[in-house]
Amino acid sequence: MNGQVLPLTALDLSVAALLLLAAGGVSLALQLGLERRLGIAAIRTVIQLLLIGYILKWVFDLDNAFVVLTIMVLMTIMAGRAAVQRPTRTFSGATWRAFATLVLCGLTTTFVVTKAVVNIDPWYDPQYIIPLLGMILGNGLTGISLCLDQMLEQLTQKRPQIEMELAHGATRWEAGRDVLRDSVRRGMIPIINSMMVVGIVSLPGMMTGQILAGVPPVVAVKYQIVVMFMIAAATSLGCIMIALLVFFRLFNAKHQLVAGVVRPQGKR
Repeated sequence: MNGQVLPLTALDLSVAALLLLAAGGVSLALQLGLERRLGIAAIRTVIQLLLIGYILKWVFDLDNAFVVLTIMVLMTIMAGRAAVQRPTRTFSGATWRAFATLVLCGLTTTFVVTKAVVNIDPWYDPQYIIPLLGMILGNGLTGISLCLDQMLEQLTQKRPQIEMELAHGATRWEAGRDVLRDSVRRGMIPIINSMMVVGIVSLPGMMTGQILAGVPPVVAVKYQIVVMFMIAAATSLGCIMIALLVFFRLFNAKHQLVAGVVRPQGKR
């Protein structure tokens, strides 16, 4: 059995779904009101994963650079939208800033890993580049959204204090430096926490999947180290970049805070 992939049938997936039913039962017993959301989330998970599974099979068989690049762009666009929809506040231009951040940091990190570390050939090999980009975007958008949420929240709450400092001669950097620093730190918390406990408390999905697929554990660990480093790099660069883009959008060249453009999510 060593080195073999054990196929899963529809019955196996149904048995796994019983675990979710147990979670729904706990929600009902404690009157948490989460059973409907759990059900919707489960249905979406099945549909989305089956859909992406068939799409990836088609992409892998096609092995076309234009198709792979198109999917990568679409993935980045969706990640950029998701990153700005999670914070409680937003502003005009937030989406393209998040998209630009993910393009620069996410795609750059992906290409560095695939060409300089894994050394795939051709560069667009979908078996490598799409999963790696997906992991970077998934973690990167979380960091960006947390950073964005913290920064917009703090600039709104601390607006009187910041404007007072600016009125007394402080530069925009001096007045907003602490907010910017705290926002980047907030966005980095998830990946730092993951790196601190990886291999001790948690076994990451990529490594676990490789081991289940029959890859030797030491080889799977090496790949996971590369993945953790690339995610940390992309997330840190992404948090710094989005924080600076927001900073220069909300602080103008005259050292004034333009916080009036910030609005609650969903309002125009």
